[in-house]
Amino acid sequence: MFADLRDKVAIVTGGGQGIGAGIARVFAAAGAKVMIATRTAEHGEKTRAEIGDAGGTADLIAVDIGNAETVQQVVADTAKKWGGVDIMVHNAASFLGGPVEAYSEDDLETVLSVNLKSCFRFSKACIPFFRQRGGGRLLFTSSVTGPRVAMPNTSYYAASKGGMNAFIRTAALELAGENITVNGVEPGYIRTAAMELLADSDGLAEMTKYIPANFMGAPEDIAYCMLYLASDEARYITGQTICVDGGSTLPESPVFLQELDGIKELAGSNKN
Repeated sequence: MFADLRDKVAIVTGGGQGIGAGIARVFAAAGAKVMIATRTAEHGEKTRAEIGDAGGTADLIAVDIGNAETVQQVVADTAKKWGGVDIMVHNAASFLGGPVEAYSEDDLETVLSVNLKSCFRFSKACIPFFRQRGGGRLLFTSSVTGPRVAMPNTSYYAASKGGMNAFIRTAALELAGENITVNGVEPGYIRTAAMELLADSDGLAEMTKYIPANFMGAPEDIAYCMLYLASDEARYITGQTICVDGGSTLPESPVFLQELDGIKELAGSNKN
């Protein structure tokens, strides 16, 4: 069986909805016991119920991961419940932002604490349990925004994700000799409840025009990439981030997508 997570214990932050819920469901389907760490208990309960109805094992901790002591408690409670921790997926994120010249100190601290500082907090809390198990997986949901592309009014978020990618590489180097791998996934446009708050159906359709794959990804598209990185089959991969975006960051300009049919026709006419 590919990506068999039976007997593995995983923590998924932000597991109550969107990409995090997709990761929790996919990991549970692969046999993992999943601790859903989410700020809103109602959302987490829905994911837990879905996993239970499908025959999987999951539990819920309603928590604000912006607090260092709370992070330690999440990991300790998970290990106490199921005897250890094997996989940590830090997926939760804050999207607060605004123009650079009008930044808010409080919002900046919130975004950096939830998105970036929690990388350090969860890693520090999990590593001792990984060592007890003879290895482990640290996984992070990064983004194309920051590491690859820019978007106005997202500098807090973009900076946190750029820092996350730097953290992934450095932590991977430090831990590589202990069978602890550190990797991330950079999602592009993924259809989630949060995305649907940004635009109506017409707006989402307009966004999709700029995705070479011609469709907007689902949370499971990120989750299956995470599943591979969490598996024994990915034991030789560390310090990497994988872009999962349907090709949206490939064109040098959106103009090339609009002109793609014309380019194909021109190429065909030049054949001998």
